[in-house]
Amino acid sequence: MIVRIMGEGQVELDDAHLAELNTLDDELLTAVESGDEEGFRRTLGALLDGVRRLGRPLPDATLEPSGLILPAADATLDEVRKMLHDDGLIPG
Repeated sequence: MIVRIMGEGQVELDDAHLAELNTLDDELLTAVESGDEEGFRRTLGALLDGVRRLGRPLPDATLEPSGLILPAADATLDEVRKMLHDDGLIPG
């Protein structure tokens, strides 16, 4: 799956890693729904770090259709709230 991190670029991520990242996505959804700014910031950072760690960056000149778009590290809680679907950022 190709994942785009807004403001950074694209990463190729094996589907086998989605379950691991879904746990963080669930935590992020909970933090957003409860308005927990500290939990939101911590969990968004962990989710983005996980994608960077587990994925392979694509060259900047490459532009592939993204199966998943994640917010930038400096996104606000309100911006992410608008991006979320009922099941979070990462499809289950």
